[in-house]
Amino acid sequence: MLDIRKIRENPEFYREETRKKGSAVDVMDVLALDEKRRSLLAEVERLKSERNAESKKIGEAKKRGENPEQAMAAMRILGDKITDLDLQVKAIDDEQTEKLMHIPNIAHASTPEGESSADNVVTREGPIPAKDRDFAAVDHKTLGERLGIFDFERGAKISGSGFPVYRGLGARLEHSLIQFFLDSHRECGFEEIIPPYLVTRNTMRGTGQLPKFEEDMYRCDKEDDLFLIPTAEVPVTNLYSDEIIPENELPKRLCAYSACFRREAGSYGKDTRGLLRLHQFNKVEMVYFAHPDKSYEEHEELTRFAEVLLEKLGLPYHRLALCKGDLGFGAAKCYDLEVYAPVEKKWLEVSSCSNFEDFQARRANIRTKINGKNQFIHTLNGSGLATPRVMVGICDNYQQKDGSLVIPEVLRKYMGGLEVIEPSK
Repeated sequence: MLDIRKIRENPEFYREETRKKGSAVDVMDVLALDEKRRSLLAEVERLKSERNAESKKIGEAKKRGENPEQAMAAMRILGDKITDLDLQVKAIDDEQTEKLMHIPNIAHASTPEGESSADNVVTREGPIPAKDRDFAAVDHKTLGERLGIFDFERGAKISGSGFPVYRGLGARLEHSLIQFFLDSHRECGFEEIIPPYLVTRNTMRGTGQLPKFEEDMYRCDKEDDLFLIPTAEVPVTNLYSDEIIPENELPKRLCAYSACFRREAGSYGKDTRGLLRLHQFNKVEMVYFAHPDKSYEEHEELTRFAEVLLEKLGLPYHRLALCKGDLGFGAAKCYDLEVYAPVEKKWLEVSSCSNFEDFQARRANIRTKINGKNQFIHTLNGSGLATPRVMVGICDNYQQKDGSLVIPEVLRKYMGGLEVIEPSK
């Protein structure tokens, strides 16, 4: 959530910058409410001053032995006015907060200008191994079903499309990816978290999923009003909601595996074959709680952690700096890491590494104390990594002429030393 004081100081800047991110709410509407609220608060303070004066008159009248009824009646009238104004202030507060909840974070100055993904900028090319093949490679869905490692048909039968089943060595390969990611993060000093998969509405608001993106979420019935998490970012970031983290504990680096649940309400017309776009998928998430003065250094570090995983897997990738028009709702700056899938002939996003600055911390009330004063911390997160498109990258880049799939060397210890998944005879 944006700081209303900063909007007051430079309204045109905030209006233009939020417009670039497609804000549905004009900051000028928020400022109009803010002016009305501040005017009412001034009137409340004036009436309270009058009430205090009437209260003194009552005391003085009693000392003189006079009947204070007139002053008491005046004080009751003032009290009723104050109560009415307090209710008006509360209503405006709620409306202003709700509007602020729908306004996106503004982009950092280093974020490229642009209106769509076409304006994103490649800032790093990862290793791209040569793949000269003398055979016609098949897509991951065909390969996986031939090898018996994916079962999309039965997944659709029991849950609908977008819910894959991993079988046999496919399930083992999926778990190997997750364990490799977690082990790598622990070795780099991350604390591992196992979070709940169901969270409250307030928790979803804390990280910015609600109220804007409710249609993309899976929600339990009204009696519980709980949501299946779209990413472990949500529960892990909210671990410290309404808390003050000691400055000497920053940065806190946490990682968590979770299943992720997304309706993908806006995916109509997009490629949903196989593992490309799912309603349920697995991901290891990295979350940082950072000092406000150091969060952009930490952003580079977090992104690099994700890149190293791709390099160890031997997958071709690059890093994109997202432009303002393609930047997520809460992010001030974001890098996407994309793996190249030669069969798909496209780059597939496997990680988004974002710095939210204090946007989420204001919503969730996460602070630290710097020089004796409470300040909102900066939150960062990134996929480290999401497994489905990594799996597509492995299938596209490691399949062999005989229909087998070579297991990336770094995963073999998790596969009992197995080097190749062979097609069934």
